Amino acid sequence: MRRPSVAVNVGGVAIGGENPIVVQSMTNTDTSDVAATVAQAKALAEAGSELVRVTVNDEAAAQAVPEVVARLLDEGTSVPIIGDFHYNGHLLLTKFPECAEALAKYRINPGNVGTKHRDSNFQKIVKVAIEYATPVRIGVNWGSLDQRLLTELMDANAARSDPKDARVVLLDAMVESATRSAHLAEETGLGHDMIVLSAKISEVPDLVEVYRMLSSEVDYALHLGLTEAGMGVKGIVATTAGITPLLIDGIGDTIRVSLTPEPGGDRTEEVRVARQILQSLKIRTFEPQVTACPGCGRTTSSLFQEMAQDIETHIREKMPLWSEQFPGVENLTVAVMGCIVNGPGESKHADLGISLPGTAEDPRAPVYVDGVHHSTLQGEGMVDEFKGILEDYIQARYG
Repeated sequence: MRRPSVAVNVGGVAIGGENPIVVQSMTNTDTSDVAATVAQAKALAEAGSELVRVTVNDEAAAQAVPEVVARLLDEGTSVPIIGDFHYNGHLLLTKFPECAEALAKYRINPGNVGTKHRDSNFQKIVKVAIEYATPVRIGVNWGSLDQRLLTELMDANAARSDPKDARVVLLDAMVESATRSAHLAEETGLGHDMIVLSAKISEVPDLVEVYRMLSSEVDYALHLGLTEAGMGVKGIVATTAGITPLLIDGIGDTIRVSLTPEPGGDRTEEVRVARQILQSLKIRTFEPQVTACPGCGRTTSSLFQEMAQDIETHIREKMPLWSEQFPGVENLTVAVMGCIVNGPGESKHADLGISLPGTAEDPRAPVYVDGVHHSTLQGEGMVDEFKGILEDYIQARYG
């Protein structure tokens, strides 16, 4: 069962309540480079990111934000843009009202709004949010936790007769930072339904624990993500391991996969991973799923691997058109199997499946449609013939 939360409207995209869990991402361009930021934000949106965050770290970035938003709209991309502020957000948002107005949400890190004037700086941002009816995410991060608060809780813990482990106090401080800041925002005048919370940390067990703690105390919408997840396989696995238990428990209203891309790498990978996590958990569906076996000594030919890859690519390229013409096509399941062991069974279980011949098997491939044998393919044209069957099936079922 989904955890009850208060819905927040972010530029027309609803987070929380009974709304679908939202996929979001963040650019890594210099925001003052308008062309590069627009190009990357557009690519992220086209990959399926429903919200895109940009860095607003200096005056040049703040001045660029309105143009970034305007150019995206001119190019037909209406994805809401979120501003990420640290240290000087209270200055930038008050000095550049056009930036404040253009953004669909502000992200505030309560550990990075100053020390001596922490509360007043935080309230200045909140007052701007109130003026422009803009929601905020209060994003606590263990790497930049409010040190005054942490010291306060550590001192109180040291005075206990049964002190907690330092790790537990750190998690307590993260939850306390988020909840105190949210209460201060409301005391300043921001609506309860204008606040999203997050508490990011880079260790998977700690992430699960801190969000379970936070979710038990508040009904604000929650943004999930493993901070500094890392590169490649490590980043994907760690993020999936961290947010999956929470999603299964019904915790989380929007997610971001914080992958470190390779130099010059594809930033949109984080969007594809986030969508796949939700689709694998059957929380949301975005595109047809292709099941393929891992291969073994019975599949020494690479034919089934090449075909599975070809079919996945074909589906991904066709989805922008299919999603408009064929509502519901995202629920389609396809199986491309490599031998007789599980091939026929998996192919019958899918909406559309093909069981390719393994090593030394009869060089023919039975095709199953809705669990019933449809035809048998063989020869060099099998892939194109199967694509044709796929296209016909989609037309007949969803057209």
